[in-house]
Amino acid sequence: MKSTLDHILKYPVLPVYYNEDIHTCTEVVNACYQGGIRVFEFVNRGEKAPENFSKLLTYQRAHWPDLLLGIGTIKTAAMATAYIEMGATFIVSPVVKAEIAAVTLEQGVLWVPGCMTPTEISHAEDLGAPLVKLFPGDTLGTGFLKAIKPLFPAMRFMPTGGVNPTADSIAGWFGAGVSAVGLGSKLFAKPEGAIGYDWLVQRSREMMDWVGRYR
Repeated sequence: MKSTLDHILKYPVLPVYYNEDIHTCTEVVNACYQGGIRVFEFVNRGEKAPENFSKLLTYQRAHWPDLLLGIGTIKTAAMATAYIEMGATFIVSPVVKAEIAAVTLEQGVLWVPGCMTPTEISHAEDLGAPLVKLFPGDTLGTGFLKAIKPLFPAMRFMPTGGVNPTADSIAGWFGAGVSAVGLGSKLFAKPEGAIGYDWLVQRSREMMDWVGRYR
């Protein structure tokens, strides 16, 4: 668990992505990897999620040796167990649940629960989570983080939603004290007229450069 957290802190940009087509998934993860990203959250939001995640793990072992591939949108202990057995290196939840904490702690897998209030953050901390997802980040904002961070000096925070792939957004969030950021649709918004995935390689590279500059 600690090594996973240390890896996230070293490479603190987490793309959050799902697609039904495994070829598209592979191309997207590969573009992010080529841009310097080393942590990726695939999400459990479609019927092909288990199959595609398993195939991505197989590809990862052969082609992305230093990429951590985790699974998000996990809401039950059964879901967590299934994906841990597949090989997920971390579990991200939109909620705080003791049953998920128990499964991940038993297996030594990092659990990142989603929190929106100080009470939820405190509950997650009591359950052993060292990193929480602030969600939705666009609703909470950097002001919320600055206000509550002193209450939880040992906790690390990662906003998802509300993080833009821009220097100003990255500077603002890391200036407020986050340890990592999660990005979904805004990271993957294809520029008009773009062909292939070179644009995603470049955008990922820019994200890592900004993080190195502002954290």
